[in-house]
Amino acid sequence: MTTNHETLVERQYGDRADAYVTSKAHSEGPDLDRIEAVVRAHRPARVLDLGCGGGHVAYRAAPHVRDVVACDLLPSMLAAVRTEAARRGLTNVRTEAAPAEALPFADASFDMLLCRFTAHHWRDWEAGLREARRVTRQGGIAIFIDSVAPADPLADTHLQAIELLRDASHVRNRTANEWAAALLRAGFAVDRITHHKLPIDFNSWIERMKTPAAHVDAIRSLQTGASEPVRAALGYGEDGSFLLDVATFEASAAS
Repeated sequence: MTTNHETLVERQYGDRADAYVTSKAHSEGPDLDRIEAVVRAHRPARVLDLGCGGGHVAYRAAPHVRDVVACDLLPSMLAAVRTEAARRGLTNVRTEAAPAEALPFADASFDMLLCRFTAHHWRDWEAGLREARRVTRQGGIAIFIDSVAPADPLADTHLQAIELLRDASHVRNRTANEWAAALLRAGFAVDRITHHKLPIDFNSWIERMKTPAAHVDAIRSLQTGASEPVRAALGYGEDGSFLLDVATFEASAAS
């Protein structure tokens, strides 16, 4: 039986939507605070939350804009977002199911595009970035936030390995330099890049994804056998917890 990437994503996340709505790791952070500050300052009319997941970006943006479209591949995730938005009284949030690589919106549909913790799952990352640029009006603001890979190739390999073992739909964490270059190719001008470290609690990390026991054992084996430079780069703790480098790319849609 042939399984495409979108089916694999559905299999991994389809019954875990509520976990991402309630996840502390996804619902907090200085990057979310920065998003809200930018949205509040500019007050765009129409905003796209691309790859919305549990909807935390949409919830932060909604009080400061006219409309927010929360877009995700998974109908189950969008159903959870609609439920939570209604619970919060956010009546200007609507949802749309689509892959990042083929967005069902007209050119220049949005004044601002926000994208957080989703691009490392995209089957065709650069196509998704091109679509993001297409649907953002010229001069519009875009903020992309994602976990990024270490510049050191050995630490990079370790990170990709544990991510894939934990979640079979993982594609790749790119380096910050790869991100900046790809955004430029897609038609964005990068105005600001900031980084912060996100502490990952091992137990909740694997529980949220319901990682198989054999894969958990393999992750722990890689961690405990890692060299000191890798352990330092990824901030491995004795219990398997680690530090994930998160980059925020603030950009504008160039001409």
